Amino acid sequence: MDNDSTRKPASAPTSYIVIPARLASTRLPRKMLLRETGKSLIQHTYEAARRARKPRGLCIATDHEEIAADVRSFGGEAVMTSPDCASGTDRIAEIASRMREVDIFVNVQGDEPEMSGQSIDRVIELLEEHPEAPMATVATPIRHREQLSDPACVKVVFPIHCDAAGRLSGNALYFSRSQIPFAREWNDSLLGAEPPHFYLHLGLYAYRREFLAKLTRLPRSPLEKLESLEQLRVLAAGYPIIVGVVSESSSGIDTPADYQAFVRRMAGKQ
Repeated sequence: MDNDSTRKPASAPTSYIVIPARLASTRLPRKMLLRETGKSLIQHTYEAARRARKPRGLCIATDHEEIAADVRSFGGEAVMTSPDCASGTDRIAEIASRMREVDIFVNVQGDEPEMSGQSIDRVIELLEEHPEAPMATVATPIRHREQLSDPACVKVVFPIHCDAAGRLSGNALYFSRSQIPFAREWNDSLLGAEPPHFYLHLGLYAYRREFLAKLTRLPRSPLEKLESLEQLRVLAAGYPIIVGVVSESSSGIDTPADYQAFVRRMAGKQ
């Protein structure tokens, strides 16, 4: 008969980072291989992801040999995936199907070279702390009006709960490119409110391995098509997404201006 003195503590779930990377990109051609800093953009993202402490490892999932060759040149692991994958999530699901020993897969997007290791660790912790959630992501407070009104900056609303350690989280209600929640009467002081009214969704996700297979089979929802936000497919299908609040904000690289701003920030750190 089992008792408290003989029961072994449950082991922590095993986690692994996958960075999806494709060569084709509309607004910034071949952006993964841009190297004005002396390193390719995908190398910057790989090195940023390596700062996370929880994952057992990481790889870059690509369908293009030119990216794979660049990854191998700086000592990273490149895994070839099917050219038929429609999204980064599909690439991660293909990797997950080969790695059945891993419980949690983290999606660090290839154009997020400044994603912090702490945020990656936090998104993993969210699934460790919330066994009912199949998927997790993170958000950070919005303090500037320009960011709030920018459709390229995705916003998220969720009821906020505080745990014993003072960390904030809650299940996502909705993601949008529009301002949410919408203040009927605007005042600039709303941007400085505590707790914050507005949250920027960061492009970082963690999934349970078994959920990835379900996710790739879910049909695209009308809301997903309308806003062009894949995470709305999850909510439309009735699955929860747990959102954790982090203090740092990373900047994805989508346009030439984004990349030049990143190059200037890197130069400032030298």
